[in-house]
Formats: sequence, structure tokens, C-alpha cells
Amino acid sequence: MKKPFVTREGYDLLSQELRHLWEDRRPEVTQKVAWAASLGDRSENADYQYNKRLLGQIDRRVRFLRGCLQRLKVIEYNRQQEGRVFFGAYVEIESNDEDAVMRLRIVGGDEIFGRSNCISVDSPLAKALLGKSEGDDAEVMAPRGRRSWHVSKISYRKPSWFEDEEPQLRDLGADDLEVEVEEIPEEERRRLEQEYLSTLVK
Repeated sequence: MKKPFVTREGYDLLSQELRHLWEDRRPEVTQKVAWAASLGDRSENADYQYNKRLLGQIDRRVRFLRGCLQRLKVIEYNRQQEGRVFFGAYVEIESNDEDAVMRLRIVGGDEIFGRSNCISVDSPLAKALLGKSEGDDAEVMAPRGRRSWHVSKISYRKPSWFEDEEPQLRDLGADDLEVEVEEIPEEERRRLEQEYLSTLVK
């Protein structure tokens, strides 16, 4: 089962994404839907069809984020973690069978944000590293077979050897939708129009 853990930074970024979608993106798209609906025949109105779908995508993402923020547990740093690998740790590991070094941070699955140097606490590599100390070896089953990693550094404050990657916050847009103009029953059109227009009423 996926662990409901998140770092303080990850929680703040998810909250930031939720605020952006709800306070900025959704009102903007809702206005576009209302404007497009006012033009008449929605069955052949590409602006209406596109923004209606985009609004649905935004609403689904908002519901997901709200559920996440209620479910997730922020794990704060504890001094007892020092010297061993636990959630939130920055870790440098060296391959025992290849000349390879990895520098990564163990975080929650919902807060990786496209960063290649962050791994989920539920991943096989993270599970193998948890509880290890500097100087320990960890074995991980990889697609090419079992692989051994040597733990060389552990930190809970961002170290100089860890390369920061900008979080890729999700912003729904054209790339998330395939725009197809389709015929919608008149009753459904009226219901959708009333639903979207009602969101403009404060």
C-alpha cells in the first residue's frame, strides 16, 4: 500500500498547485466557457467544447489535490533520524558493480513533480535504503538482476552535493486534451450551460 507521507516542501507545493487551479485557472476557463456558450450553437463551437473539457480536467485535478492534502501526513525532521536513511533523507550512493554515483532524495509518491533526483519512499530502491547507515550496502533487484549500492553520504538538510531541480508543477492546458467537436443532446447542453454559468454567481 502506498504510504501517505509527504515532506513539508512537497505539501506546500501541492497546496500552491491547488490554489493556482482554483483561484486563477478555473475562473479564467469558466469565463471562457460562459463566453463561448453565449455564441449560440455549441455542437459546432470548438471554443466551448475545448474549454468545457478543460474545466472538467481542472475540476478532477482539484478534487484529487483536495483529497491528497486531507490524506497526506507531513513528516517533519527528527534528530533521531541522523546517520540513517529515513523518509526525507538526501542520500549519495555508489554502485558496487559499476562506476556510478547517484544523489537523490526520498520523498512521497505525490511530490516528485517530475524531478529525476527524487524517488518515492515506496520504490524498490528507497525500500532497500531505509534504515541504512553511512558505509552500509543495500541490494536492489533491478531489471538486469540484483544490484548492490554503497551508502556514502546521508543528510537531512539540503547538502551542497545535491543538485536542485525545479519542480514541474502541473498546469492543465492544450497538451492534456484531445479536442473533438461532438454532438451533444439539447437537454445536456442546457444543463451544462446552467452549471457553468452558475459558477459565475458569487
